[in-house]
Amino acid sequence: MALSTEEVLAGLAELVNDETGIATDTVELDKSFTDDLDIDSISMMTIVVNAEEKFDVKIPDEEVKNLKTVGDAVAFITAASA
Repeated sequence: MALSTEEVLAGLAELVNDETGIATDTVELDKSFTDDLDIDSISMMTIVVNAEEKFDVKIPDEEVKNLKTVGDAVAFITAASA
């Protein structure tokens, strides 16, 4: 079942909030994980693992480095779930 952008964004915002305490309403598509949300690589890997479980997708390690913004991650998860 394909997930909508809104569903993935909301779910990802919850995961980011759980891991970092960042308010879910500040997790927006155009935000950079490192520059805007100040998420370090350890937290990012935790978020990736949790996202894989939550959305039932596989995010290969070589893809993680390409997920620079929340929008990148949402687009990848949405495509992978289709």
